[in-house]
Amino acid sequence: MDEWCKEIAPSTELRKWYGHVPERFNEFKRRYRAELKEPERAEALDHLKALAKDQTITLLTATKDPTISEAAVLAGIIGT
Repeated sequence: MDEWCKEIAPSTELRKWYGHVPERFNEFKRRYRAELKEPERAEALDHLKALAKDQTITLLTATKDPTISEAAVLAGIIGT
């Protein structure tokens, strides 16, 4: 792992609400995208986008189903 952009992680409140309940994923995605517009998170997201332009990046997640994780949301935004 070369870099950890912890500023881009979903808020604790959002993570706890979501709890990786599949039925909540669409709402989680909407709320997480809204959080990513906050200045500090937007800056971190821009940084990830810049990295992805020049190299392959790997997004890590500890969830059992990565298709309904924050990594899936980020991958969709970044285009990986």
